[in-house]
Formats: sequence, C-alpha cells, structure tokens
Amino acid sequence: MAIGTQVPEAIARFLHEPTPEEWLAEACGRVPEMLLDHANCELKAASTAMGFLYRYADRTMLAQRMSKLAREELRHFEQVRSIMEEMAIPFERLSASRYAGSLRDAARTQEPYKLLDMLLIGALIEARSCERFALIAPRLPEKLGSFYNGLLASEARHFEHYIGFAQSECALSAAEIEARLAELKDIEAKLVSGPDPEFRFHSGKPM
Repeated sequence: MAIGTQVPEAIARFLHEPTPEEWLAEACGRVPEMLLDHANCELKAASTAMGFLYRYADRTMLAQRMSKLAREELRHFEQVRSIMEEMAIPFERLSASRYAGSLRDAARTQEPYKLLDMLLIGALIEARSCERFALIAPRLPEKLGSFYNGLLASEARHFEHYIGFAQSECALSAAEIEARLAELKDIEAKLVSGPDPEFRFHSGKPM
C-alpha cells in the first residue's frame, strides 16, 4: 500500500462536504474505470485551459498561466495513459460526467460573471481532485498510490491559480465573489454527497 496522505488543510476547509466513504470503497474495487475517467478528466482539463486561453487571450497573466496549465494537464493525461497501457486498460472517450456537466450548467452566460463562474468552478474541480487523490492513494497498490500522491501538489497549485484569477480578473467585489463561491460550493457538495447512478472520478455516492 502507498504511504498515507492527508488532505491539504486549505483544500479540506475549502470544500463544503468531504468525499463519502462509499465512493472510496467503490473506487478501490473499480480501479480500471477510475483510471479511464481520470484520463478523460485530464484531457478535458487541458481543453478547459485552452478554452480560457482562446476566449481571454488579451488578458496576459491569465493567458500565460492557462497555456502552462494546458501543457501540465496534457502531461498528466500522458502519465495516466501510460499506467493504463501497463495495466492493459483500453482508452475510450467518455461523455461529461454528471458532476462536471451540472457545475458548468450553473455558470452564468454574461461577462464578467461567466469568467468568474468558470474560474470558481475550475477551483472547485481542482480542489475535489486534490482531496480524492489524497484519500484514495493510501488504499491503492504502492506504485499507483505513489502516482496519485505525486499529483497532489500540482492539483493544489491549480486550485490556488483559479482562485487567484477569480479575485484579480473579474473586477467584482470580494463580497460578491464570496457569495457566488458559496452558491457553487453548495451545488458541488450536493453532487458529491448525493446518490449517483454512474461511477466516475468525481461522482457521488454509488447507487
């Protein structure tokens, strides 16, 4: 088993609900499916970063960071694919999960609220990923658990970048940002704590 890992304190405080024990137990018994969805998540994360880059290319700091983020997410995708290849797990494209789809459906469509919401949603997804990496790593075979341990720092850093840009790029008051973040946290918490008919890396309690 991998060396035990604690959820970073800032991540634990940020999320409204911890990952249910039921999801962790399910994930341990469905490692190939977890890896497949993880690979898809990394690919989608790179695509999301590129979307920010294309839409907001005039915002220098944001564009430069998203360019780096896209490359890092693609590197993670390559790493997960290599593990899948070693384990003879075939890759296939998966549709958006209930988790990601529901969060993005909650995003507003008018600027600067669209940018704010997408940055805050990015922060929530990265925070949840970081938390789940920390929780699942000690329960996995050593090599795979060590890989997930190794992703913790980058996911925590991505979370911090998304939060920082939400505060610096949207020209909205701190109170308005915090109020909207609280709303999105509530949506996210219900998605991970409620029953979910589909097992994914960010799914809720197995039905």
